[in-house]
Amino acid sequence: MKVNTMAEMMMNGETPEVLFWVGCAGSFDQRAQKITKAFATILTKVGVKFAILGKEEACTGDPARRAGNEFLFQMMAYQNIQILNGYGIKKIVTTCPHCFNTLKNEYPELGGSYDVIHHTTFLQELIDQGKIKLKEGGTYKGKKISYHDSCYLGRSNNIYEAPRKVLEALEGELIEMKRCRSNGLCCGAGGAQMFKEDEPGDKRINIERADEALETGASVIAAACPFCNTMMTDGVKNREKEGSVAVLDIAEMIAESME
Repeated sequence: MKVNTMAEMMMNGETPEVLFWVGCAGSFDQRAQKITKAFATILTKVGVKFAILGKEEACTGDPARRAGNEFLFQMMAYQNIQILNGYGIKKIVTTCPHCFNTLKNEYPELGGSYDVIHHTTFLQELIDQGKIKLKEGGTYKGKKISYHDSCYLGRSNNIYEAPRKVLEALEGELIEMKRCRSNGLCCGAGGAQMFKEDEPGDKRINIERADEALETGASVIAAACPFCNTMMTDGVKNREKEGSVAVLDIAEMIAESME
């Protein structure tokens, strides 16, 4: 895939409509790379002029701050802000709610103010504008889909409708888990938990959450966060249901269903 970096675009005297912030998971995690590719494919197909930072993009510092290393967070944030401001970036879209929350809510006080959009909201806008055209009777028509609310999208930023509206456009049957929306249960990876060992308890959070998703009888568990995706996938594998239940990001589902 040919994806322009900000540096290449600037060299050609062009400016993108949006900067796609890929994030650590989307760059380095093999599973999340598929989400990155799917989203980049959608943007290319609908003709959105976008760029990535490439090697100039560093971690937003979210895990460092959540784990209590404020100094490291600020160091990383300042570095990113310098680069973003240097390019005159105004609008950022990201597939990771952790990056989204940090860039949107925590960078302004350090001098980085941008219009930050999560990819589910962006996809909903593209569908509403008629730019994304979906196949009639696509892969997900009539399929039972259960959507898992990411903490950083839901409770932190009140984004509940956009991902569901995107899924409804696929003509699937949306089945909610008992705990959903503002009452949703964390997948177990937030707050830098992704990078440390479990604390003592009698059940892992991701297995608890995967059980709730499996109880709905859905054949697809839809997520909108690379961390949630990993945790739900692990939970489904633990219950040996990976043959019958798919864990997919909303962008992957849309990319597969586009005309």
